[in-house]
Amino acid sequence: MSPRQIEVSEPREVGITELVLRDAHQSLFATRMALEDMVDACADIDAAGYWSVECWGGATYDSCIRFLNEDPWERLRTLRKLLPNSRLQMLLRGQNLLGYRHYNDEVVDRFVDKSAENGMDVFRVFDALNDPRNMARAMAAVKKTGKHAQGTICYTISPVHTVEGYVKLAGQLIDMGADSIALKDMAALLKPQPAYDIVKGIKDTYGDKVRVSVHCHSTTGVTQVSLMKAIEAGADSVDAAVSSMSLGPGHNPTESVVEMLEGTGYTTSVNMDRVLKVRDHFKKIRPKYQNFESKTLVSTNIFSSQIPGGMLSNMESQLRAQGAEDKLDEVLAEVPNVKAAAGHPPLVTPSSQIVGTQAVFNVLMGGDYKKMTAEFADLMLGYYGESMGERDPEVAKKAQEQTGKEPIDCRPADKLDPEWESLKEEASKLEGFDGTEEDVLTYAMFPGVAPTFFAERPQGPKNVGLTEGQLKAAAEGQSAALSGPVTYNVTVNGITSTATVIPA
Repeated sequence: MSPRQIEVSEPREVGITELVLRDAHQSLFATRMALEDMVDACADIDAAGYWSVECWGGATYDSCIRFLNEDPWERLRTLRKLLPNSRLQMLLRGQNLLGYRHYNDEVVDRFVDKSAENGMDVFRVFDALNDPRNMARAMAAVKKTGKHAQGTICYTISPVHTVEGYVKLAGQLIDMGADSIALKDMAALLKPQPAYDIVKGIKDTYGDKVRVSVHCHSTTGVTQVSLMKAIEAGADSVDAAVSSMSLGPGHNPTESVVEMLEGTGYTTSVNMDRVLKVRDHFKKIRPKYQNFESKTLVSTNIFSSQIPGGMLSNMESQLRAQGAEDKLDEVLAEVPNVKAAAGHPPLVTPSSQIVGTQAVFNVLMGGDYKKMTAEFADLMLGYYGESMGERDPEVAKKAQEQTGKEPIDCRPADKLDPEWESLKEEASKLEGFDGTEEDVLTYAMFPGVAPTFFAERPQGPKNVGLTEGQLKAAAEGQSAALSGPVTYNVTVNGITSTATVIPA
């Protein structure tokens, strides 16, 4: 065949979901970015041609009221005004919403309705156990608003998790009315071949009936290749964060994802000039939050431990509080055992905290589930839902004995009484309550934090980043430290030696 006879098909367009306003700073510096540090980038974000812009949900709601004295609903309304041409996207924990327990169905309905009313377009709905029953009500609520319902598969590795199982779960979510499916890899465990196999399995089985989006963190160093393989398998969009807010426990750089498609059969509609302006804005902003920065750059240990960075730091702090930091290796070895006993749940909020804390208990108590946390006992008895694997019956029996609770096999929310009216009454008694459903929902999500937030809200948002003066002082202090002698204390086998280094 001569070159003139070769048929060249049009490149397939791949969408990009930009994470800089939510998961990027949640992963890199503990969700501390203030709204005021986002607004000047919004015009360029809005004109950059992203498929969607993730900007709300996850831990942002908690962080807004706990650390920033900022109303999360006002953040959403502001971003809606500043991003008029963009699909706004959020992360929603199914029946947990944005809190850490299951809520009655009416609360779920009202939360979704208010989120849509205040400007949300795409709801990425997930459950920590991948239990479809825990996603059904939220998905139905999204569909009722006419917004985009994205059913989510949390990716993990275990003897019971297979490509076929993930494809089946996608089908269950499609049957619920999912407009798209997200493959969510929160621990950077998704290697290239499984990424290809799962996406291809979904596409081969369900065809063009549903979009597929792939979300990967970058911690293990392999997942940009995974995104490419997912695209080759038919993924319609992938998640990324501008390069100045990427890598480490964060995500793959937006610019790198766009550039890797050059010369392939795929393209994006992203305007790189605008993306680079967004990059430059956050390059200036990021140093303000250096005190909250994760120290992790690359960690391939995650492939064996399956422990995300946030879970590791949580366990370290628990052990430090008990004066037992030397037990960390034992705890890390215990985590896979606890995960297996619970039926191999994906380690994502809140299952990661529950499994990690129980592993700490097992090591510190010197026994086999001698003392269970209330949350782990509930997990073993079905009060969080069903895992893909079978729970260890002996551990479940101990949970029953320690708590006096009976195991359940129904949808956990079916056990909940109506609670909206009581939540409204309790919230109405708080100083600073403004009488809106949004405030009732804030109280419902975080009843321990909301009272202080309502009372202090009139003081206005608090930016916890460093000021220009503090940044300058920090930089000068570092320069001074580097220009003079530096003394190090080095301990080897219990013997401490002192060494002084004079810079050349």
